[in-house]
Amino acid sequence: MTRHLLDLAEISKDDLLAIVQTAKEPTSSELVDHSVAMVFEKPSNRTRNATEMAVVDLGGHAIMITQAEVGIDQRESVEDVARTLGCFHRIVAMRVFDHGQLVRARSALEDGGWDVSVVNLLSDYSHPCQAIADLLTLIDHFDASRDLSDLRGKKLCYVGDANNVTLSLAQAALLVGMEIAIAAPEGYQLDQPTLEVLGSMADLHGGKISQSEELGLQVEQAHVLYTDVWTSMGQEEEAAQRRRDLADYTIGEDLLRGARTDAVVLHCLPAHRGEEISHEVLEGPQSLVWQQAAHRRTAMRGVFRWIMNEETM
Repeated sequence: MTRHLLDLAEISKDDLLAIVQTAKEPTSSELVDHSVAMVFEKPSNRTRNATEMAVVDLGGHAIMITQAEVGIDQRESVEDVARTLGCFHRIVAMRVFDHGQLVRARSALEDGGWDVSVVNLLSDYSHPCQAIADLLTLIDHFDASRDLSDLRGKKLCYVGDANNVTLSLAQAALLVGMEIAIAAPEGYQLDQPTLEVLGSMADLHGGKISQSEELGLQVEQAHVLYTDVWTSMGQEEEAAQRRRDLADYTIGEDLLRGARTDAVVLHCLPAHRGEEISHEVLEGPQSLVWQQAAHRRTAMRGVFRWIMNEETM
């Protein structure tokens, strides 16, 4: 059965373990004689470099394709784009605005019996590959065992605009039994149906999730603080309002002192210093941001290995 990665809620804990446990193996040949189409409807520094270099690490060939070249749902339907790319590539990795396009691409390939995998490099709904990189960063920091039991019970506090990154981060954390506390003002929180789904995941795997405007309460005793930009691509007209609404949710030195003394800081980048995070914290001794960025490549190796080893894992 062809494996796809659209959202972490669609894979099991064992699948996630298989991805992170093989991710750090440096180079191998899983993608020899195969190629990966990288479709970027929206640009990215880390995602482009991480994905392309992971393909190289595994012996394959990566092709960068922009929206100007394929015109998803403008010049050509996403279904036709996916099937055309499936004629040439084993994996179609897509960075898109609309998560529904990923679902439609997968369905078009599955319905046609194509052995071609779809990977979500980011959508408006989730960002699973980023969350895997985040988990790999925490595994390194906490020197976690292969079953990730050392991460159980650790508290991760997400601060700011709860978005697609937050969702995937929560899914990854809960799959390994962590506690995730979301600190966000009203209007910037995960909706109730999403929280209920995450709550069921927490119950199943021994994790815990909470969401509140009370920043100090959520940060208290946190092992990890995490944030993301307040204004994502496509939200530029809302930037001024977002800065006003989120002004109290900056990870600065004062907020960091409210967590555990040994707490570490993550940010998926790009960073707007002085908005969601201060320069001093981003570049300070408790920041793991650059290790986290490097693990984007590591994470993609794990994802591609998991896809290509579907018959043996």
